[in-house]
Amino acid sequence: MAMTGADIESLIRQAFPDADVVIVDLAGDGDHFGARITSRAFAGLSRVRQHQMVYAALEGRMGGALHALAIETLVPQ
Repeated sequence: MAMTGADIESLIRQAFPDADVVIVDLAGDGDHFGARITSRAFAGLSRVRQHQMVYAALEGRMGGALHALAIETLVPQ
């Protein structure tokens, strides 16, 4: 079963309670999403580590229930 944007947002917010999360359906097909996550949790970490944290928040759904996710991580100014 495919994930909705709301499902993705919910999982990310659980992992990063302080985050500003924006989910966009990139292709309009409910299968390719973009996520912009702004959180203090990313401060001082490499981009790779930040993205690993987001993948971990998705609890193994990437590549299964979630086909494609373009991730942008930011630290608040």
